[in-house]
Amino acid sequence: MNAIPPPPSLIPDNAPFSGEQRAWLSGFFAAYLGVDGQPEATAEGSAADDPDEDFPWHDASLALGERLELARDRKPARQLMAAMAQLDCGQCGYLCQTYGEAVWSGAEADLGRCVPGGKETQRKLKELVAALEPLREGAPMAAPAVKSQSPLGSRDRPALATLVDAHPLNRSGSGKDVRHVVFDLSTTDLTYEAGDSLGVFARKNPQLVQAVLDRVGATGEEMVGFDGEALPLRQVLLSKVDIARPSDECLLFLAERAFNGEEALKLQAMARGEGPAELAEADLLDLLLAFPSVTPSLPGLLASLDRLQPRLYSIASSPKAHPREVHLTVSAVRWNSNDRTRTGIGSCYLADFARAGDVVPVYVQKAHGFGPPADDGAAAIMVGPGTGIAPFRAFLEEREARVAAGGKKGRNWLFFGDQKRATDFLYEDQIVDWQRRGVLDRLDLAFSRDQAEKVYVQDRMRENAAELWRWLEEGAHFYVCGDAQRMAKDVETTLLDIAAQHGGKDTNQARAWLDGLAKAGRYQRDVY
Repeated sequence: MNAIPPPPSLIPDNAPFSGEQRAWLSGFFAAYLGVDGQPEATAEGSAADDPDEDFPWHDASLALGERLELARDRKPARQLMAAMAQLDCGQCGYLCQTYGEAVWSGAEADLGRCVPGGKETQRKLKELVAALEPLREGAPMAAPAVKSQSPLGSRDRPALATLVDAHPLNRSGSGKDVRHVVFDLSTTDLTYEAGDSLGVFARKNPQLVQAVLDRVGATGEEMVGFDGEALPLRQVLLSKVDIARPSDECLLFLAERAFNGEEALKLQAMARGEGPAELAEADLLDLLLAFPSVTPSLPGLLASLDRLQPRLYSIASSPKAHPREVHLTVSAVRWNSNDRTRTGIGSCYLADFARAGDVVPVYVQKAHGFGPPADDGAAAIMVGPGTGIAPFRAFLEEREARVAAGGKKGRNWLFFGDQKRATDFLYEDQIVDWQRRGVLDRLDLAFSRDQAEKVYVQDRMRENAAELWRWLEEGAHFYVCGDAQRMAKDVETTLLDIAAQHGGKDTNQARAWLDGLAKAGRYQRDVY
């Protein structure tokens, strides 16, 4: 939404850190612990100076240029925040706000941690840091933060969970491959709640790694230094560095190692965001094959690559229904490019490469204001097409378990959709059973390819606008999970239209109503 709360103050004023560093540390531990509190003042004047500060750019549906324009006259850390993907997904180890603050303070030197933002964000951060440097007015940058030993089960020290299953949810004939993934947490101390996400440290396609090894003339058994350890080269390429999205530093390094001048110039151009269009999304193997004169040294190559970031997935289970297990709903991503089949790092690791019984490094990313109503009697409206159903399966399991334990029964309304009912109705048996037993009070389905004219969840919302508005007026919580750029944006537009049509509000009043709903915790989004 357009405003997010400032990070709570968890670091005391007398701690040996600058104000900026205290704010960053507070944000980091708040994100990890999932706590609330009052904001801490920062050296540059953060939300503590202005408790009503808003973040109009904090909307993942806005293009980068739009976000930067909205933040143009704000403080440097806010402009850096606007370059992030605005998902607050936690894959980077921060929230968008605290990542921007850490970069500006100098506590975080890595500008490539925003996985959803990709190279676009990384390049813009470099550009902004350079352009904003004169605004420091002589104030020294903080030294990069020295991280203390993190607790076991955190992002920096993930726990080892056992993969139990990753079976297909789609039926034969579907154009999709969505998996129900189950991890056993019995050997870990991990706990989670409905609404949380699971961070998975995946391993890359072993065939891709082997092809890279063949191209650089290595066996993979060579021991290389990496982050203070001596590791086999194959292990580093599989699980430590990002070879699917080579950094600009990698492109420049390859240019230095090119013995052909024309190839060197093309690689330099690519590092500036230019170069051949067919290589715009190139992985490391593409580059090594496209520029045969490049002969990289192994230490230099590894040093130039970004660290592989964990992949986050919305948890699709309630611990009350599945003690010591955690479930995910993962869509395997595969596509063809340059005569090769490409695979999503996290999704295809779970679908294709990991096997039952494998131990996988994982951690729980606590939700930031996303979870079922604390009041069991409150109604919940959930919009989750495709894999967006994941957290709402968790919500419904959680709410059913609370009722079974003596809690109030709140009404539940689910909007679900996909391409075809016959093949793509994820968790159909469980959802239909919930409806039959009254756990689900309303179920509206939108299968876009089952009729000549495509129908989506927002269309079902419009068809039921009067009833939906009545639920909201009676205090229902509204949730949406899924694609931020299209679906979630369309759902929000539909909500605003319903407020105008059935609530008698003009455009500004409808927006103020929805912002108020969000601030009250009754409009929550888990988007990606």
